Amino acid sequence: MENFIYTLVQLVHNFGAVAVAGSPVVALWFGRENKIALHKLTWLMALGWVAQGASGIGFAVTSYTMKGALPEVEGVALTALALKVGCTLIGVVLAGFYLMTGSRWSAVNQLRMWKLMVIMTLTALTAAAVLRWYL
Repeated sequence: MENFIYTLVQLVHNFGAVAVAGSPVVALWFGRENKIALHKLTWLMALGWVAQGASGIGFAVTSYTMKGALPEVEGVALTALALKVGCTLIGVVLAGFYLMTGSRWSAVNQLRMWKLMVIMTLTALTAAAVLRWYL
């Protein structure tokens, strides 16, 4: 049962990763002139970051429920986890802010936001690989 629950949480986590990685890349490559596409991609990105956060919490809850304790995270792994959490929080806030006000942003600021999202995604994915190495 434990492996099944971890698998479900990992499934949500993977789809969230695809959304946060793919959305800004597609926006930068194809969608900068299409406001409707940008709006949809922003929603997808926001939902992806929420999925990342929720599934990260899901991993902790599953570990605590099934094993009676959280994994020991220290040193490099703790830094990687902090980076992932930071990217997730910034991603959710920035995507939400962009959904509310992005239509009034200049083209330059919109471009900066999408580039920042690519950087945050790469940072979070790299941190995930490091975290996986230590856990």
